[in-house]
Amino acid sequence: QVQLVESGGGLVQAGGSLRLSCAASGSILSIAYMGWYRQAPGKQRDLVARITSGGTTNYADSVKGRFTISRDNAKNTVYLQMNSLEPEDTAVYYCNAGLASAYRFYDSWGQGTQVTVSS
Repeated sequence: QVQLVESGGGLVQAGGSLRLSCAASGSILSIAYMGWYRQAPGKQRDLVARITSGGTTNYADSVKGRFTISRDNAKNTVYLQMNSLEPEDTAVYYCNAGLASAYRFYDSWGQGTQVTVSS
């Protein structure tokens, strides 16, 4: 059994910053990738940023230059530093990770954390 626990969401004014964290726990042998997706009301869930075990990152065009994804392998934790936030960034942010245990591979999701950016 593996689990992702997110933290760091909240309400912020446009132009402000937030930092999201997501910690993976359980019987984890390795983590192939960790990333963040977001879903606004009435819209599909889209990739925001992703980082592989080798450190390769990719970002949605809408957040390039404003958001930075990083990970602490020792803590099995991924972070999303969000700067210059815009009202359009308002959404529920979900952590996603590819986790390998001794018996299987999990494509796991966190419970989601709300980010609201006021204008």
